Amino acid sequence: MNKIYLTIIIVLIVNTLFSQSLVTIALESKDYALVLQADENKRLGTVYFGKKLAQKTEYAIAAQQYDYSDNNAGIYNNAYTPSGTWSMIEPALQVTHADGNISTELLYISHENQVIDKNVKLINVLLQDPVYKTTVELFYKIYHNENVFEQWCEIKNGEKGTVVLNKYASTNLYFSNSEFHLTHYNGTWAREMKPETEVLTAGIKTLDSKLGARTNLYQPPTFMLELDGKASEQHGKVLLSNLAWSGNFKFDFEKDSYGNLRLIAGANPYNAAYELKPNESFKTPALIYSYSENGKGTASRQMHRWAKNYRVPDGNGSRLTLLNNWEATYFDFDENKIVELFQGAKKLGVDMFLLDDGWFGNKYPRNGDNAGLGDWQENRKKLPHGLGYLVKEATAAGIKFGIWVEPEMVNPKSELYENHLDWVIRQDKRPEHYFRNQLVLDLSNPEVQDFVYEVLDSIFTKNPEIAFVKWDCNAVIYNAHSDYLEKMKLPQTHLYVDYVNGLYKVLDRIRKKYPKVPMMLCSGGGGRVDYGSLKYFTEFWLSDNTDPLERVFLQWDYSHFYPAITLCAHVTNWDKKATIKYRTDVAMMGKLGFDIVVDELSQPDLVYCQNAIRNYDNIKNIIWQGDLFRLVSPYENPYASLMFVDEKKERAVMFNYLVANRFDFTYSYQPILLRGLDSSKNYKVKEINIHPDVPSTFENDKIYSGDFLMKVGLNPNITLVRESVVMEIQEVN
Repeated sequence: MNKIYLTIIIVLIVNTLFSQSLVTIALESKDYALVLQADENKRLGTVYFGKKLAQKTEYAIAAQQYDYSDNNAGIYNNAYTPSGTWSMIEPALQVTHADGNISTELLYISHENQVIDKNVKLINVLLQDPVYKTTVELFYKIYHNENVFEQWCEIKNGEKGTVVLNKYASTNLYFSNSEFHLTHYNGTWAREMKPETEVLTAGIKTLDSKLGARTNLYQPPTFMLELDGKASEQHGKVLLSNLAWSGNFKFDFEKDSYGNLRLIAGANPYNAAYELKPNESFKTPALIYSYSENGKGTASRQMHRWAKNYRVPDGNGSRLTLLNNWEATYFDFDENKIVELFQGAKKLGVDMFLLDDGWFGNKYPRNGDNAGLGDWQENRKKLPHGLGYLVKEATAAGIKFGIWVEPEMVNPKSELYENHLDWVIRQDKRPEHYFRNQLVLDLSNPEVQDFVYEVLDSIFTKNPEIAFVKWDCNAVIYNAHSDYLEKMKLPQTHLYVDYVNGLYKVLDRIRKKYPKVPMMLCSGGGGRVDYGSLKYFTEFWLSDNTDPLERVFLQWDYSHFYPAITLCAHVTNWDKKATIKYRTDVAMMGKLGFDIVVDELSQPDLVYCQNAIRNYDNIKNIIWQGDLFRLVSPYENPYASLMFVDEKKERAVMFNYLVANRFDFTYSYQPILLRGLDSSKNYKVKEINIHPDVPSTFENDKIYSGDFLMKVGLNPNITLVRESVVMEIQEVN
C-alpha cells in the first residue's frame, strides 16, 4: 500500500511540476473563464471554457483531464490555427510569405494584462512564426460584470518583403461540450431575421456574406449557440455572438473527431486577399459574445448592458419620438405639404418630424428612386426656401426636425455620376447592374470619404438645429472594382476591406464633430445591423416591414442581441386591418415613431394615440434602460409576452400580443409567470393604452406580491377583441 501511495504522490508531483512549466492564461469575467495554455512545444490552445474555478491554480491542469489518444488531436483546440504545416483542419490564418511559401507556424512568445478600468481588462497574447517572424497578437477584452468578451487580432508582417493574408479570422474558439444547437438568421427585404435552428454534426457549417455593402441583406453576422443541448430563457448554456463588422463576414463551425466544436469567425476572405508590406499591420474586426449558463434571457440582458454601457452612443440616455412623412407622401411633396404635417406631429405629441427621401436633386430631381441620388442640394421646386425654412417652421410648431440621407450611394442619373465616374464601384468592360437603381461609391478612395463626410457636415453647418439623421444604405456591390486602388497600384482584393474601413473613417469624423446628434442606421430596412456600425448610430431600422404582427416576431428575434433603445419601431398603415392600438402597442416595445397622416385618424384613434404617447413618455425609461424578460414565445404559442423591469425592481411594463386568430386559440387561458421582480415587494398592476372604444376587462390597481406574480402569474386576458394588452406594474409600500 505504501508503494501505491508513493506512486500516486510521485505522479501528482510530476503533474504539478509539468503544469507549472506550462504557460496558462485565465481570462475571467464575473462568472466565466476562457483559459489558454501553451504546451511544451509553445503551441497555444484553448483548454477550458465555462464557469470560473474556485481555485485558479487548477486551470493549469485542466488540459490533463482530456485523454485524446491520437497524435493529431492536440491541434484541434489551437487558439489561432495556422495553415500549411502540422494543421490539417480549417485554419484561422492563411499567409503567403514574401518568398512564396504558404506554410505558417505560430508559437507563444509572451502575454500582457492591462486594466482599462475597474470593470474592463485587456489581455494580449503574442504569437510568432519562428521562421518568418510574422506575428499575430490576440486581443481579449473582458467586460467583467456583463460576462461579455470582445476578441480580435492584429497581424504584423515581420519579413523583408510583402506578404499576402489569404485568411485572417478574428477568433478561433473551442468548445468541449456534448451537443451543439446553432440558431442563425436569414431572409431578404421585408423578411429579415428569420431564425433557423439546427444540430451541428460532423463537418463544417458555414455562414457568410459576399455582398460588399448592405452585407446583412440575406443573413446578419449574428448567431446563437446552445451548448450541451437546447436551452430555454432561464436554463442552459448559451453563447450569443455578433461580428462588429459592416462588410462581408464568414463563420465556420467545425465539429472535430471527438465531437468538440471549433468556431472560426471574422471578415470574409472571399476575393479579399490583403497585402502587407514590411512592418505593416492588419487589424481584424472584433467578435463580441455574451455567455451564460442560465439561459437565453441572461445572455441577452448581459449583451444589452454591454451595448448600452460600452458601444451604442448615448446608450443610457434618451431618444426622440417622431413622425415620418415617408408613407404619408413618398416622393410626392413640397414644402407646404411638409409644413402642414408639422401640425400633425405637434397634435400627436411626438418630439420630432423626420423628412425622408425625395428632398434633393435639381438637374435630376429626386421624384423617384431612379434619379438624383448623390446630388445633395435642396430641390428648388419642392423646397424653394431650402431646409432652413423647414427647420424654422418645425421649431415654430414646437417640434424638432430630422433629415434622411444616403451618402454612400449614387444613381447613374445624377450629376455626381456624370462628373465623378471614377468614384463609382463599377467595371468599364462589363454592363452595370443596379440595386434599387443605384450603385455604390468607392469609400476606399479618400476623396470619396471627404465627399460623404461633407454631405453631412454641409447639412449641419447650414442648419445646426437639425436634430436627427436617418442614414440609409440600399445597394450591394456588383462588379467590384476600384479606380482608386488601380491608380494607387494596390490589389483590387483590398476593396471589400477598405470600403468598410473607409466608411468607419467617415463616421469617426462625423462623430468627432457631432458627438450628440442621434442617428438612425437604415439599410432598406435591416440590411446592415452589427456592433461595428452601432458604434456610431444611436438606433437602427429593423425592417421596412412594419406589419405589426410581423414586427412582434422581428422584435422578438432582434431582442436577443440588441437593447430596446436601439430598435426603431413605427406605427404605419402597412397593415390597415390591424387596429391602431395593436400597431402602437407593438411599436412601444422599442423606440416609438409614427409614419401616418395624423389628420386621417378618427377622433377615438387620435385620442388613443395621444394618450399612448403620454403613457410612453412615462414608461420609456423602463423599456430603454430596464432589463428585458421574454416570457411567452410567439413561435410556440398563440400569443407573445415580454416585460421590462427597472434596475431597482420598483417599476415594470408588460407587453402582450395575440399572434394567432384561430377560434380555439384566441385567448390566454392561463396566467403568465412574470420575472425580474422582487418577491418581497408588493406591486400595483394596471392596464394602460386603453382604446376609447374597447374598455378594459382587467381589474385595475389591484395589489399583488412579487412572489405571487412570479409563482402564480398574471392573466392579461388576451382575446380577439383584446389583441394587445399593456400592463404597468408599480411597487407600493
